[in-house]
Amino acid sequence: MQKILYILCILTLLWPDFTVAQQIERREKGNLVMENIPEIPERISEKLFQYQNTRSAFVEDWLPGGKGILIDTRFGETSQLHIVAMPGGARRQITFFNEPIGSAAVCPDPSKNSFLFTKDMGGNEFSQIYHFDIATGNYKMLTDGNSQNGGMQWSNTGDKFVFASTKRNKKDRDVYITSTNKAANEAKMIISSGGSWYPVEWSPDDSQVLALQYVSANESYLHIASVETGKMVQINPVKKKIAYDGAVWAKDGKGIYLASDEDTEFSTLRYYNVQSKTITPLTNDIRWDVEEMEISEKGDKLAFVTNENGISTLYILNTLTKKYQPVPNMPTGIIGGLQFHPDGNQLAMVINSAQSPGDVYVLDVSSSKLERWTFSEVGGLNPETFVAPSLIEYETFDKVGGKPRKIPAFYYKPKTGNGPYPVIIDIHGGPEGQYRPGFSSNFQYLVNELGIAVIAPNVRGSSGYGKTYLELDNGYKREESVQDIGKLLDWIAGQKELDASRIVVQGGSYGGYMVLACMTHFNDRLKAGIDVVGISNFVSFLQNTEAYRQDLRRMEYGDEQDPKMKEFLTKISPLTNATKITKPLFVIQGQNDPRVPASESKQMVETVRTNKGTVWYLLAKDEGHGFRKKSNRDFQTNAVTLFLEKYVLEKEIIE
Repeated sequence: MQKILYILCILTLLWPDFTVAQQIERREKGNLVMENIPEIPERISEKLFQYQNTRSAFVEDWLPGGKGILIDTRFGETSQLHIVAMPGGARRQITFFNEPIGSAAVCPDPSKNSFLFTKDMGGNEFSQIYHFDIATGNYKMLTDGNSQNGGMQWSNTGDKFVFASTKRNKKDRDVYITSTNKAANEAKMIISSGGSWYPVEWSPDDSQVLALQYVSANESYLHIASVETGKMVQINPVKKKIAYDGAVWAKDGKGIYLASDEDTEFSTLRYYNVQSKTITPLTNDIRWDVEEMEISEKGDKLAFVTNENGISTLYILNTLTKKYQPVPNMPTGIIGGLQFHPDGNQLAMVINSAQSPGDVYVLDVSSSKLERWTFSEVGGLNPETFVAPSLIEYETFDKVGGKPRKIPAFYYKPKTGNGPYPVIIDIHGGPEGQYRPGFSSNFQYLVNELGIAVIAPNVRGSSGYGKTYLELDNGYKREESVQDIGKLLDWIAGQKELDASRIVVQGGSYGGYMVLACMTHFNDRLKAGIDVVGISNFVSFLQNTEAYRQDLRRMEYGDEQDPKMKEFLTKISPLTNATKITKPLFVIQGQNDPRVPASESKQMVETVRTNKGTVWYLLAKDEGHGFRKKSNRDFQTNAVTLFLEKYVLEKEIIE
């Protein structure tokens, strides 16, 4: 009898956990683990098939001697490197890995006929640098296989390169120099001052390297480092916080073109005179961020791109006169990946928009003629049916200059029906990110096939709107960005064409935190939430994120090692407030995520379930910070569609 009573007591103590465990319907398929996710009806996968077979192309570099372009695109499970020899030419695949390629850089010496590329394993972001011989197709790893490596920059002669690596202590990023014929342990460290350092560019005579020390989105420092001695000279050593965005060396070696927000709200293009150590602003009349630049081989032209309310404008600057003009008749969209041809007159780039995926184009700078080199597929869909968003602004809770502050957002409205439409609020990550209206086949499916409106806000803390706006959510102001979403809910409620009773929040990374925070603050006003690799507890996140990220994230979120800040971060964390969540939640996570560890998702899932909440959970064993493999992404999209049908559109699930 005593033994029976003892067993009953134990079962009583374990009963809540036992009950929760019994509620979980768990199954595995390949590398995917699914909890409480029903079987996906074939009708969903069939309908989504075309939207899931869109592609895009990204320019990596011109081939040796400028004889074609090395691009990154997907023809299978992952994005790989391809060669395109001419406008509209066939995309010849040259790398074949299970893992996607990170970045690539072609050796400037045509006789070497080779390039460097990076690749990680299972999304763990511990990227290694490889050397690829184009003639033979042979490749070899040049780094140690354990540290995180990247940012490789070839010398002008192409006999060596610099790169950033965490190999010294797995925490700090140092700058190393090596060549392709040296072993990983033979790389010479030239910068090891602690923190996160990245090589930017070699001086024209290859004696010095321009390097950036990154502290946060609001603070960074540019230095010129001697390749031989490692001795560094800081550019502009003033006692104020400045953020530098990009920099290129003038080809005569006498100056550096750089972008910074010194004494300005936006990142401005400037010229730094190396000898006199003076800085001259060049684009004070452009009140938007200069975000990318590239100089021609001869140094007579500088191309740069500005981000104007999420849309790109391309400019060409004459380096002799320092005068610049926007390139006429450019497509409206997002421009990036600038690469000058060795002839100095052809400029390769990627252009994408809400209605067309990214493709590679080449601009003839002299004539302003733009030629398309790649034609990425859109799954046989008609691009004319794709919805372009409108830019809206809504008032939030605080004021600027006595007037309500306005939050910008991009609004995708369904073309069919008259509403009221259910709404998905898509919140970007970062937090110092920015939603820009690039191509999203998922958004087009939601709008065109499910009849769901999508609104993508750039709440306070987003980049692209000035450094004051960028800093509005730092430290103890963290939840003010959540309040911006609350005011968006008010705006939606005032729109007759939108259904305020059917609103979903979704987002990834920091956007995932925002989803969870909104679910705790506005539970009664939301229909459901979709959290992808989101932070659930700032304290455990800061303690468990990879060592090389901890100090960077503490600068943004606050240092949990400080008792007062720890108390605050614990108080506002969604995990602390999880009892307030009663609406359905879908949590998606990569097991190898080095940024937001899988434990962040798991603890949120378990806590909400303990509170008898409805949670779907999807874990990919071969992914990291988001899904990069096509089969995994496809299943995620299918499952999200089923989740929306069941809990938002309230359709009966029919196989």
